[in-house]
Amino acid sequence: MVDRLFLLTPEFILLFGAIVCVIAGLSNLAVIRRRVGFIACGFLLASAVSVPFVYNSSAVETSDALFPHLGAYVKFFTAIISIILVMAAGGLIDRNYEHAVAKGKDRFHALRSSGGEFHGLLLLSVTGLMLVCEARDLIWLFLALELVSLPTYVMVAMSRWSRIAQEAAMKYFFLGAMSAGLMLYGFALIYVSTGSLVLQEISATFQAQMAVGGGLTFFAIIGVLLSLFGLCYKIAAAPLHLYAPDVYQGTAAPVTAFLAFIPKTAGMLAIILLLSMIGWERGLPPVIEMSLWVIAVLTMILGNIGALLQQSTQRMLGYSSIAHSGYMLMGVIAGPPLGLTAVFIYLVIYGLTNTGAFATIASLTKEGHRVDRLEDIAGLYKHNPLAASSLAISSGSLLGIPPLFGFWGKLLLFIAAISAGQILLVVIAALTSAVSAWYYLKIIGLAILSPLTEQSQRVTVALKWPLIAAILSAIIAIGGPFALSSMIVDANQAMMLPE
Repeated sequence: MVDRLFLLTPEFILLFGAIVCVIAGLSNLAVIRRRVGFIACGFLLASAVSVPFVYNSSAVETSDALFPHLGAYVKFFTAIISIILVMAAGGLIDRNYEHAVAKGKDRFHALRSSGGEFHGLLLLSVTGLMLVCEARDLIWLFLALELVSLPTYVMVAMSRWSRIAQEAAMKYFFLGAMSAGLMLYGFALIYVSTGSLVLQEISATFQAQMAVGGGLTFFAIIGVLLSLFGLCYKIAAAPLHLYAPDVYQGTAAPVTAFLAFIPKTAGMLAIILLLSMIGWERGLPPVIEMSLWVIAVLTMILGNIGALLQQSTQRMLGYSSIAHSGYMLMGVIAGPPLGLTAVFIYLVIYGLTNTGAFATIASLTKEGHRVDRLEDIAGLYKHNPLAASSLAISSGSLLGIPPLFGFWGKLLLFIAAISAGQILLVVIAALTSAVSAWYYLKIIGLAILSPLTEQSQRVTVALKWPLIAAILSAIIAIGGPFALSSMIVDANQAMMLPE
């Protein structure tokens, strides 16, 4: 028990950080309230620093998780990317209210302050993602996934005080409740078919069922399929992807970046854990593999085609987020070692570069209002070369233009799928990726090459921290490939099974 709690040290740090952020956000001193983002980043950094010490201890050797070393990779990179996400949200919450208080036009009241709550909820959601890595049973896995999702429902609602944001929050909440019900019903059927909730015991039962020659039982297959469909909501994959464009457009850009990484990563990890209980050694059951194949294809096609039709930048990136889930499902279908290694690496690359694109959008304002239309970024290079370059580099990395970081991520996924014999899936992925070139290059062209328009002339880069986050993400997109070999080693280590 002590060893198991020691493995949760990064989570305990973030939990304490969430409490501190909430209390600091209620302070009567403006200097403390305005430092809540720095406090959140400090605890995220402390959590990241603690990871190597935790996973180099003897506690890992006594772990009964499916992948004892998974947290060493996921927790570290999650904490680092979350720091950039907090930077991207700098100045988002309570900006106008704090300005009014500072100028004496309003009085501070704790009930009207939301900055501490926002950062506390953010840290709780990141904690939930880290807890997914330590899941020993289905109950733990379900609760960890819900800890990821529940704070985001509130973050969406509080990110913008508008009817659109409230509508997005309601859609996100009710569809999230439906997906949780699907997933929980699937878990119940898995329990019925195996008589256990412990992942290791379920895996042993599944292996025994497949060794007999009859394959998984009917209830086991239905349970796994329902669980996968529920998790499709977390990763914004078909058929539960329709909420993503509306929610991504309705909420503020930094929160959209958060939604596009944290819940997606948690859902992808849960899918990997679920399929690992079945095992890839004898191949996935045909009905499960075919279901994943269809989901991947539909997700790539619908995501990229939907993005072509958009005039809203955030909505376009929302559809592109759907497509990226399809790419990652290729690696899941391919399985270990190449496929899962590629997925782990792609999650990090996608999280960094996608955050960079949304951070650039978050830094822009037009007469005090947010920027969302594509026409608003036309000629951005003439306003602010750094913002335009950051957006172009992030978009190029998401497209997969060599030698940017995103290119190497997609290359690893394609190699893994080809090695697994999924040639048709790779062809479809390549064609849909070519389709994505249209809207990614459109963003790049508007930002770098287009002249200023009547609308874009009124756009200014008003927020400092989101721009710094965007520049940092762009630098990583350029220099990241130099660390690719080390990341591959770490990702392979994450998949090591207990001895």
